[in-house]
Amino acid sequence: MRFGFIMLVIALLHFSTLSVAENTAQLEEKAKHLASQLGMQLKARLMTAIEAGGPSNAITTCSVAAPEIAEELSKNGWKVGRTSLKLRNPDNSPDKWEGSMLLAFEQQLAAGTLASNLQGSTIESSDGVTRYRFMKAIPIDGVCLACHGETIAKDVQSILAEKYPLDAATGYKPGELRGAFTISKILDDDSLD
Repeated sequence: MRFGFIMLVIALLHFSTLSVAENTAQLEEKAKHLASQLGMQLKARLMTAIEAGGPSNAITTCSVAAPEIAEELSKNGWKVGRTSLKLRNPDNSPDKWEGSMLLAFEQQLAAGTLASNLQGSTIESSDGVTRYRFMKAIPIDGVCLACHGETIAKDVQSILAEKYPLDAATGYKPGELRGAFTISKILDDDSLD
């Protein structure tokens, strides 16, 4: 009888491990989708703003649209945002985990990994709260360079200096790491089902 109980416990542990792995994969797919949505929607709004009024028009659009889009996507317990080690907006400062992930991304980038392939996730528990966390790198591309690149037009520089006097988010080259989309969800018993 004792052997049967031990086998039951082993079977339950095995099933539980498989279930957590499946649920973690589902969480990761949802997080990837949310990161992709934030990136695509923001890029579309920036391109529209640039077409309508040039790169200087994109600064205001980005400062307003990015938080709006993140808020729209932050539902059903998910929280969506952006962060970076080189900040333009101090409201996007990384926390300890985000900062360590961004440093790891930079090391991987230096080792030859493409910025577009950099991502990571974890499940952490603190103060009785369990949270799934995911980050996906934001590589610098053409649309970003007008406001974040090495060469920035004078009118754009003026607006940036006025709006963000402590701006540290310039001087980038294509393919470098601008920052990351950061996605999280507090997990409860229903989150893992």
